[in-house]
Order: sequence, then structure tokens, then C-alpha cells
Amino acid sequence: MDFVQQYILNFPQSWQFKAGKVIDAMVMEFARDHRSGLELIKSGIIFMINCVRWFLSSVPWVVIVLFVALLSWYLMKKWYVGALYGAMLVFIGSCGLWNEMIETLSIVVMGVAVCVALGFPLGVFLAVNPRANRIVRPILDTMQTMPSWVYLVPAVLLFQVGMTPALIATATYAIVPMVRMTSHGLIYVDKEMLEASYAFGSTKLQTLMKVQIPQAKPTIMAGVNQTIMMAMSMVVTCALIGAKGLCMEILIATNRVEVGRALFPGICIVMLAIILDRLTQVAVKRQDVLGEEADG
Repeated sequence: MDFVQQYILNFPQSWQFKAGKVIDAMVMEFARDHRSGLELIKSGIIFMINCVRWFLSSVPWVVIVLFVALLSWYLMKKWYVGALYGAMLVFIGSCGLWNEMIETLSIVVMGVAVCVALGFPLGVFLAVNPRANRIVRPILDTMQTMPSWVYLVPAVLLFQVGMTPALIATATYAIVPMVRMTSHGLIYVDKEMLEASYAFGSTKLQTLMKVQIPQAKPTIMAGVNQTIMMAMSMVVTCALIGAKGLCMEILIATNRVEVGRALFPGICIVMLAIILDRLTQVAVKRQDVLGEEADG
């Protein structure tokens, strides 16, 4: 009966392993041994975020609203869309959350910049190296399905709480679509165009730069769009590790059980996400149109 209880009804304890503590010890030891280097990285990240925040804060709110409205009108050719997006930004300011929006946008901008800077060359490498693509693809699948909360713990262990682990976690979580879409777009470029390029004597590098990347630009831009959306969703979660902005207002309101205080920052995050999503989607469609005109 004991055998049935220990090995049939319950999973055997002797088969269980607890590697979590070992990994935690390794990460903490790494953080202690490389504290000076990690502090240098932390200082650089904080400096870059502060630069983006300073730039956005130094621009008058009227200029930002007009820029978004005019850009929306230019891209979508609909004046009421530009007016709507401008009104959304005015609503955020009317809620007293303009500075918090700047804080959130600073992390998103830096996170997306890091994802593009790292994800684009990695996607290109995977496209030209099928063996590396087969090895990295399961890793990307794991990263994409991993709960976003998991990325917070190692970032905090290495950099403590604050803006730095928030940016690291955001970039780690949001880089996957950038890598995937870049490699996908380059791999599935029309084979006839590649053959024609090689027939005219182009090298692999010339074909990559002048044929594959231009043809894959709409797909790459779609990857940027998805990266922005994932960064927005992760920034909200990063309030738990000290990320300032709209997400912090929601966290404070949740802890104090203040429904009204949580509602308006949530609406502002939705509005900001809508603006970023629609503008990048329109940019992707314009790339498709331009690509079709170039093919024609």
C-alpha cells in the first residue's frame, strides 16, 4: 500500500529535482562577482532613459499633440483620425497624467530601440544561416510562451529594482517578434528575384542589402509593430519592480483599492497603445503599397 501511495498515486519524491535554488545561487554569485560591471551597465541604461525622457519632456505638449495629429492625418489621409488621436493626448493631459505618460513612453521607446538594434541583426543572421535558425527557433518559442513575470526576477537579481531591470525585462520579452519577423521576411523573399540578382553577378551581401532587406521591409515593420505592443504590455507589468509612469499609478491604486485612480491611467495606457499601434500599422501598409509600386 505504501508503494502504491508513494509511486502510483503521488509522483515519487525521489524523482523530483529542485534546480531553482541552484540557479538562484548562480545568478546571485554572478551579480556579486560582477557588481562593478553591472553598475556600469545600469548607469548607461539610466542615462539613455533619462535622455529620452528629457527630450520628450522638453518638447511642449502642444507640439507633441500637433505632431501626432498631423502625422496621423498624413499617413491615413483622414483629418478626423488626426483630430481623434490629438484629442486622446489632450485627454491624457487633462487627467493629470502627462508626465506619467512621458515616463512610460521613455521606457517603451528605449525598449523598442534595444529590440530593433539587437533583434534585426540577429534575424538577418538566422535568415542566412539555416543551422543557427534551427537551433535558435526553439529558444524563441520558449521565450514567446514564457509568462512575462518570469523575466522580472533575473533582472531584479542583477540590477535590483528600478528603471534598469524594467528596461532589461521589457527588451527581453519584446525582442522575439522582431527576430522572428525579420528572419521570416528575409527567408521568404521571392526566389526568382534572388536568382535574378545572382545572375547579374551580385554577391550574397549585395543581394541581402539591395534585394532581400528592401523586399522584406513590410514584414520587418510588422515585427516592429508587434515589438511595440509587447513592450507596452510588459511596461505595465514592470511597475512591480519600480518602473515609473502610468503603470505605477495603477499599481498604487490597486494596493489602496482606489477604483477611480486606477481607471484613468488604464484608459490612458489603452489610448497610448492605440496611437502607437495604428500609426505603425499604417506605416506597414504604406510599405506594402510602395513595394507593390516598385515591383510594378
